[in-house]
Order: sequence, then structure tokens, then C-alpha cells
Amino acid sequence: MESRIQKITPNFWFNMNAEEAVSFYTSIFKNSKIGQIVRYVNAGQEIHGIVAGTVMTIEFQLEGQEFLALNGGPEFQFTEALSLIINCENQEEVDYYWDKLTEGGDEKSQVCGWLKDKFGVSWQVTPIALNSMLTDSDTEKVERVMTALLQMKKLDLDVLQRAYEG
Repeated sequence: MESRIQKITPNFWFNMNAEEAVSFYTSIFKNSKIGQIVRYVNAGQEIHGIVAGTVMTIEFQLEGQEFLALNGGPEFQFTEALSLIINCENQEEVDYYWDKLTEGGDEKSQVCGWLKDKFGVSWQVTPIALNSMLTDSDTEKVERVMTALLQMKKLDLDVLQRAYEG
């Protein structure tokens, strides 16, 4: 990665499938790359039972944002309490990210553009235009957009725009 260290770096704890997850994410986002990989050594094997040489951490970037993936074992799981938002320019982009991230994941229990990928990470795939619709000073427009939004899993920009316009 770059020589400058990002002030805050999100760290994902995976159950020994960090390499697979990082490969999956970097295959989806066009502006992405894999950085430094750190491997476990003999020290610590007695704690986690991890074989020396196994990947411990992988630095990676998605759209210029730096992340770290850790192979930490099964102790912790992802929850919806934290999600990653993908701000999309148009419906084509919404469809692309939604389709890629739901492969092997779960969209059934999610609403309002939320999904859970096959690793359990929660994402929000949203059109950028939605923000201005929801912050409009006309509360009737906002009410119509919210009503439409709450009925959707994958967001449909045309439906949201029609609701906004009344």
C-alpha cells in the first residue's frame, strides 16, 4: 500500500477465510488492490492453534479506502451493527454491486438497500440521489420517498424518483 498510513483503518475479523474475502472484494471493485500480507509465525500457535505460515493479515484497498483483513478464527462474527455504504451514481451501478455482493449472500432479510454478503459483512447499496431526496425541505416528498424506500430490498432509483416527484 502507500507509505502514508491512513489515520483510521477498518479491520475485518474473518474465520480463517480472509484471503478468499479479500479476493472476492477486490474482484468486484474496479479501483482496488491487495497490499502487504503478514503471516503467522510459531509464536501464538498455542493460543489459536494456527499453523505457522498461515495468513494473519492482508491489507487491501477498495475505491481508495484502506482496509485490513485478519484471520482470527471463529470467536467473533459480523453483525448489521456495522455496514459499508456504497454510494452509486445510477441504477446500473446499484444493480452491479447488488448482484455481485449477494452472490452466495443474503438479501432476503434485508430492506432499504441492505444486504449481507457470503462472509456475513453488511453492505448498503444506495443511489447518491437518495440523500438529497431524504433531506428535501418538502416533508411530503420525503414521506413519499420513505414509504417507497421501506418497501424495497434492492433500491430502484426510478421508483424512488417517481415517489419524490409525486
